[in-house]
Amino acid sequence: MKTQRQKQVLPPALRSRNYRLFFAGQGISLIGTWMTQTATIWLVYSLTQSPLMLGVVGFSSQIPSFILAPFGGVFVDRFSRHRTLIGTQILSMIQSLALAILALTGVIQIWQIIILSLFQGFINAVDAPARQAFVPDLVERREDLANAIAINSTMFNGARLIGPAIGGLLVASVGAAYCFLIDGLSYIAVILALLAMKIKPRKIVVSMNSPLQQIKEGFLYAFGFPPIRALLLLSALVSFFGMQYAVLVPVFAEKILQGNAQTLGFLMAATGVGALSGGIYLASRKTVLGLGRLIAIAPAILGVGLIAFSLSRFLPLSLFTMLFIGLGTILQVAAGNTVLQTIVEDEKRGRVMSLFTMAFLGTIPFGNLLGGALGNRIGAPTTLFIDGIVCIVGSIYFSKQLPALRRLVYPIYQERGIFTDRVH
Repeated sequence: MKTQRQKQVLPPALRSRNYRLFFAGQGISLIGTWMTQTATIWLVYSLTQSPLMLGVVGFSSQIPSFILAPFGGVFVDRFSRHRTLIGTQILSMIQSLALAILALTGVIQIWQIIILSLFQGFINAVDAPARQAFVPDLVERREDLANAIAINSTMFNGARLIGPAIGGLLVASVGAAYCFLIDGLSYIAVILALLAMKIKPRKIVVSMNSPLQQIKEGFLYAFGFPPIRALLLLSALVSFFGMQYAVLVPVFAEKILQGNAQTLGFLMAATGVGALSGGIYLASRKTVLGLGRLIAIAPAILGVGLIAFSLSRFLPLSLFTMLFIGLGTILQVAAGNTVLQTIVEDEKRGRVMSLFTMAFLGTIPFGNLLGGALGNRIGAPTTLFIDGIVCIVGSIYFSKQLPALRRLVYPIYQERGIFTDRVH
């Protein structure tokens, strides 16, 4: 009886054993990942004092996702998503431990960081679409999928809150190397959780087409259906312009707010608080209906946050504006992900989610390069001010498209049992 009552209290997705294992393993590992990200950008800035080099390292870690994600999507549709993830997590652990060894021995140089960032980017090109496409395999009931994606976002941003704060404190007290070491060891939790799962073999449709033909099929399917196309393009715009703040935050922490690594950690943690709030709200929702409205508003929230942050010269105010940056980002990304996962055909899921990876992660390196270059030329505050305006314009444009997109998506919701008396 007690177990039954506990299950009723749990969010729908966490009633599935496999998803509980995934949640536990990922939760531990993601804290380590965010610690490493904070430590890396601080280490790069300490070694070079260059906003441009921050952009270069960000570009190196993400550019493989843009180039190789479509091939990763084909791989994910052709092979076991479960085994693929075990492999990518082992490789990610090796990358983090290599970074830790170089930093602990004191021989680390900027070119080594760039090479290891590229290596992690290659891993992510397969890992990201595999992780996205794997979520439906973890929940026992299809109607729990939206809740699972929302909990993923909450977990990701809970780690985003805790990881940078711990990372900033560790960098300030014992150095960046220990952040890398803890991150490397945290992958053990994910690998053990994946090995403990009992996954039903997935029926894989055997295709005689070449990988390039399958990539073409995925592109034609995604960009031929206006709702998927609109979601991918909005995600690309938000990632290209809205995420440039991530490589420019060290400039604000040290030069503008006169702080240190701890200040950087607090600023990054503040975005995590905002994002966590958005994630909790999404996790509390019972249905995918109504998410279109959120997707339309979210880039405007992000844009206002970026403009306010760019103008602030007072740490408490900067921390407050970062809440809106985190909130706007997570609402757009997580809500867009949920709608995509709901409307996409299962046999094309890996390829469509690889395009989402390209749109969300693959465009970030180009934004990082542009943000770093503009930060050098016109200053970090002016760069983020411009980014904020672009995000607001994107929000207005998507809002105007929304009624037509709803009419196309609604029949799919009806077909899959997600129906209501009115179109949201």
